[in-house]
Amino acid sequence: MNILTRKLMNFVSLSEADRALLDQTTRAVREYGPGQQVIAEGDAPDHVHLVLDGFACRYKVSDGGERSIMAYLVPGDFCDLHVFILKEMDHTIATLSPCRIAEISRSLVLQLTERPTIARGLWWATLVDEAVLREWLVNIGRRDAVERLAHLLCELLLRLEAVGMTFGESFELPITQVELADTLGLSAVHLNRSMQALRAKNLITLNNKKLVVLDFDGLKALGSFNPNYLHLAEDGRSRLAQAS
Repeated sequence: MNILTRKLMNFVSLSEADRALLDQTTRAVREYGPGQQVIAEGDAPDHVHLVLDGFACRYKVSDGGERSIMAYLVPGDFCDLHVFILKEMDHTIATLSPCRIAEISRSLVLQLTERPTIARGLWWATLVDEAVLREWLVNIGRRDAVERLAHLLCELLLRLEAVGMTFGESFELPITQVELADTLGLSAVHLNRSMQALRAKNLITLNNKKLVVLDFDGLKALGSFNPNYLHLAEDGRSRLAQAS
């Protein structure tokens, strides 16, 4: 199943015609290595980008050269769905791992938005993106380092589960500790200590970039994680995962 179709089916019911149109979004695909810019702050956008494989991110760099990562983009996520409204990008999108990213033309985006069910699904996905950003602000502003990390890992498990990218309670985490630190507003040393704290509590293991959640309920409790902002199901688990 098309990765975008799978994601939107968590929100809406798609017809065969809808699915056929969504399949067109993956025709023009570009491969990136880790750490490559997809589109930079100041660039004039000419395509919408959809992550098919790998992890990407949104970030900004301060005048002092410090990077703040403000969103992770995982398979099924649009990098810049509404950029045609803007004359230039106000942030940078870059890869965190090897990625396959679809480039979707303006005309195809308009075709997608002309189909009511797809448009509703895209709108819903955009509202969830905004909800995730709000939750990240709360996470950085109101939780300590270990709680921030626990919360983020809970979120990633559910977001990746929703697009079929998990293996039970585990998933690939191709992100360095420096990148995690830039996400959570921590130093790399503090991030490492937080990761070790979660391991010591027998909540997770992380080996060869594969993260296993050993105690999801414990991780949720530690991070004060309420999955309601992901709008997947009552308990935050993917509707498709529950049906399979």
